[in-house]
Amino acid sequence: MATKILASSSHGFENECKEIHDSWGRLNQLIRALASRTQLECRRIRETYKDMYGEDLITLLQKTSMTSQRTEPGVSPKTCAALSLWMLDPHERDATVAREAIQQDDTNFKAIVEIFLVRKSSHIALIKQAYQSKYKRQLDQDIITIEPPHPYQKILVALATSHKAHQADVSQHIAKCDARRLYETGEGSPGAIDEGTLLEIFTKRSVPQLKLTFSCYKHIYGHDYTKSITKGDSWEFEDALKMVIKCICNPPNYYAKTLFTSIKGMTADRGALARVMVSRAEMDMDEIQRVFKIKYGVELREAICDSIPSGDYRDFLLALATKTATTPSKA
Repeated sequence: MATKILASSSHGFENECKEIHDSWGRLNQLIRALASRTQLECRRIRETYKDMYGEDLITLLQKTSMTSQRTEPGVSPKTCAALSLWMLDPHERDATVAREAIQQDDTNFKAIVEIFLVRKSSHIALIKQAYQSKYKRQLDQDIITIEPPHPYQKILVALATSHKAHQADVSQHIAKCDARRLYETGEGSPGAIDEGTLLEIFTKRSVPQLKLTFSCYKHIYGHDYTKSITKGDSWEFEDALKMVIKCICNPPNYYAKTLFTSIKGMTADRGALARVMVSRAEMDMDEIQRVFKIKYGVELREAICDSIPSGDYRDFLLALATKTATTPSKA
């Protein structure tokens, strides 16, 4: 079946949808076939399937995820969950990831931060619309009201404001001025970093502008800003800040490390592996894999094969690892 699905029909995706419908019980073949598709093709398959059978593929996958442990022992719920994420449009996917992150007992702030740092403001607006449409709630408000309070909240609120107000162009002059302010309120003065100054800068500057600021800081003072962050009284804020800055300055390096710790079971963020593989598959996966090999001395695909048990889930991850960028990066 997989081979047939991979061969696109010239008149649309009716044949592919019939194959999917007729072989739904053989979910492993479906997973491998759909993972090879582009996001645009996934959307068209989803639309065509609903026109033909009156059912939404993502809803079916979610139902299969919930019932597979009882009715299909060989099918992993997390495989269905990962594939349903893949089938969503990017802004719908990010809205889903954000909601799931907020609803966890321990809020997965990193998943939300990744969204705000690697998406353009126009995409963030679509995410918020999708979030409100699907959950009848405001994403910004849900972030503000997370309990118990956490330092990541302060940064996320600042980033949300930044996406609403910042200018598209970046300025070398502003970057140098902000770098100087960071130095003067940090290692250039006694005491810990000044949260107020940092949050003000995060609120007013775009992510590209922030990236330029931290680049200027390194150029002027000879080291990364993260090297000057010491564990003071607000060590939780400082830890959160380091993670955010690393994601801003070098996303491929950040994602390579996230994938490695996830594959090796060295993180409590259980959804990170599928989340990163799905979200970056058609954006910068080639670069992430290049960095992964340099940092850890092994190909990403080899690491997946060595650490993830054989089965549908591993096959799905490997299929995503072979994809290359087909759309302009939003990072």
